[in-house]
Amino acid sequence: MMSKSESETVAMENVFGESLESCSLSPRTGFARSGSCETGPRDSGSHTVCAQMTQEFLEFSRSRGNDLITPQPQYDFAGLKPGDRWCLCAARWQEAFAAGHAPRVYLRATHARALEIVELEDLKAYALDLS
Repeated sequence: MMSKSESETVAMENVFGESLESCSLSPRTGFARSGSCETGPRDSGSHTVCAQMTQEFLEFSRSRGNDLITPQPQYDFAGLKPGDRWCLCAARWQEAFAAGHAPRVYLRATHARALEIVELEDLKAYALDLS
């Protein structure tokens, strides 16, 4: 049986303190494959940034040892392509940002926990959902 702390999730709020919106159901994303960038104690990678994939970012991620392109049927993972939305680890997005390869993001679908690693102003500069 899981302890209370293992089963809890962190409040489902986005970077604006509002209800977290869905990131993608096709492909189904998120640490728990719920479609949202929710997080909890078991998500040590903080899969909290809802990003729109680009070829540039996918190649950058693969060069850093995280191949998001190649299908892995054993994990029910079809691989990502440019245009797909995916919940990225906040540290990976920050690394890509620092290297000039960060993908654009959806702030309303990015979990508030991302702000433990990434600056809101940096995310805003890459936002696809600000008017």
